Amino acid sequence: MSTETTDLKAKLAQALEVIEFLVERTDFKGTEAQRALSYFAGDVFDPDFLPWPRFDDKGKRPEELNAANDD
Repeated sequence: MSTETTDLKAKLAQALEVIEFLVERTDFKGTEAQRALSYFAGDVFDPDFLPWPRFDDKGKRPEELNAANDD
C-alpha cells in the first residue's frame, strides 16, 4: 500500500472519530447520522452520498432527524 493511500485511510479514520464525537454531543443521532458513520467507516466511495442529510419522504428538516423521530 502506498504512503498516500495509508495517509488517506488514516485521515478518514480521524474524520470518522470527529463525526462520532459531534454526533454524540448533539441531538442528531438518527438515521442520517448512522448513514454518515457507516459511510465513513467503510472503504467504498459513493458519488451519490451527498446531499447530506437527505430529507425523507415525510419532509422532516435536518434538526428533526434524530433517534426519537426514527420510524
